[in-house]
Amino acid sequence: MKRREFARNLLGLPLAAALPSTAALAAPNEPTALPPGGSITDVPGLKVGHRTLKERPTGCTVIICETGATAGVDVRGSAPGTRETDLLSPINSVQQVQAILLSGGSAYGLAAATGVVRWLEEHNLGYKIGKGVVPIVPAAILMDLGVGDFKIRPGDEDGYKACLAASARPVEEGCVGAGAGATIGKMFGPKYTMKSGLGTASHKVPGTDIVVGALVAVNAVGDVVNPHTGKVVAGARSEDGKGYRDSMEAMMNGYRVVVQNAANTTIGVVATNAPFTKTQMTKVAQMAHDGYARAINPVHTMGDGDTIFSMSTGTAKEKADVTAIGAIAATVMARAIVRAAMQATSLPDLGLPAYRDYTGRS
Repeated sequence: MKRREFARNLLGLPLAAALPSTAALAAPNEPTALPPGGSITDVPGLKVGHRTLKERPTGCTVIICETGATAGVDVRGSAPGTRETDLLSPINSVQQVQAILLSGGSAYGLAAATGVVRWLEEHNLGYKIGKGVVPIVPAAILMDLGVGDFKIRPGDEDGYKACLAASARPVEEGCVGAGAGATIGKMFGPKYTMKSGLGTASHKVPGTDIVVGALVAVNAVGDVVNPHTGKVVAGARSEDGKGYRDSMEAMMNGYRVVVQNAANTTIGVVATNAPFTKTQMTKVAQMAHDGYARAINPVHTMGDGDTIFSMSTGTAKEKADVTAIGAIAATVMARAIVRAAMQATSLPDLGLPAYRDYTGRS
């Protein structure tokens, strides 16, 4: 690419040039070991339910804490779609949430939170006020409307059905719930994109009863990367089908980006049973974004609405250091992200291969 053309691209001006040959970028991709698993439901007191609309696909995922959880949030992407995030500020009065919703369907998908609120009210779960309750349900969405039928997206009834499906069993991973329509590796356009999904992981701190878990729907502009090797696990494909492009290497070499703004977003939750305040949980959410940065490259872009919620059920007998839990949350989140990419399945009819069956993976 000519220097002048590259400069114009950095300014956001259109370029007519086709993608360059990636012969120098494509390389055999070594198989990656599936990171340690577990489930966010290993945190006592949490239940998770998926609602998957297979006809598109898209869906939503709800994380319920019937006894209430102290929560925080940190939004770092520049194209977020959220609900009730201001309420989670440490300076605001409501101290606990009853559920958090992650949904596909872009802004339309926020409607699924209404169904979660309805289910919680039926079970008398929420902020007590007068003779009733007001369920507190923060939510975030990812943009998956380009996958399948634009008109199919999660709504009120889907949020309700996700609650009906919620349980404390290990969470199903892959192309389910909020991750059903998730894709990754979009720096160079849809032709090179791959299917992603939803992942979860957990860690029990030895010698204690403290557990830290993560759940994430990975719909990133960037590639998913193995934090231990720095190698791409899944992401933008090479033109010859024999490997991955490596989005960062391509950009560092001046190749143009054709990513569509606001068509992405990775959304997740980290949770622990260690007792913390809203201020401390806000810090945990902030630190958990390090997990995004380790496992997605690039991340927190103009076209992502990357958001992490944090939850503390407060049921652990022992106290914990917020810095230690935040650091563990970042590690567990990175594992969940890699698992989301590795557990996804392809959508051949839509030209979206997945890690499991991509012919370019040797």
